[in-house]
Amino acid sequence: MILQMSGIQKSFGELEVLKDISLHVDAGEVVSIIGPSGSGKSTLLRCATFLERIDAGEIRYMDKAAVTTDGNGTAEYVHHRELNEIKRYFGLVFQQFNLFPHYSVLKNVMDAPIHVQKRSKEEVREEAMELLRKMDLENRADAYPCQLSGGQQQRVAIARALALKPSILFFDEPTSALDPELTGEVLKVIRQLAEEKMTMVVVTHEMPFARAVSNRVIFMDKGVIVEQGHPEAVFGDPQQERTKQFLRNYQR
Repeated sequence: MILQMSGIQKSFGELEVLKDISLHVDAGEVVSIIGPSGSGKSTLLRCATFLERIDAGEIRYMDKAAVTTDGNGTAEYVHHRELNEIKRYFGLVFQQFNLFPHYSVLKNVMDAPIHVQKRSKEEVREEAMELLRKMDLENRADAYPCQLSGGQQQRVAIARALALKPSILFFDEPTSALDPELTGEVLKVIRQLAEEKMTMVVVTHEMPFARAVSNRVIFMDKGVIVEQGHPEAVFGDPQQERTKQFLRNYQR
């Protein structure tokens, strides 16, 4: 098991956003998280990747505890050195790409492996060029983000995340900032990674994609997991009325 989250609770002031969420992700599994806006999907990803601190619960990566709950029911994070080691297990691809605008495409991909992982520049460059070939962007290595389409920028962001050789990759609505024409090229890359058995958690509004690519689909609403299971079960024969209602509304 690569990721285990147990009893996750997260509030912003009086607003309870995550209510006792538990989930796990196994090696090679693609898990899609769907649900209406405001259901807590992106907050769950931000908690899993330590961009937000949880209030209570436990988070483990590769059976290493990152967060536990103390006797008072409060989340307790491990020391930042241990947390930084655990962070190496995952990569994160954002909605808005988050590329460095003043770096070339190649430097965007190479920067973290060199400066965070302290790897040799020659080795990293070779691997970065291979990743860009995989993303069909080899000829854009010297370009800057402003010279790329949104779809190309997102593919650079995926290459940058993969350059760190993570055990699991998180996608937070990776196509929401793209028009329909560019969405397809990004989803194609994620499909290819799924075929290669890359472990992924994808928050998405792309229902046909979630149905076709996922091993498991999680439907969230109002901070809880309402239903989860094999995509054909969740999409084809949902058991919960709220899931049925959401999918009916989405397919209109």
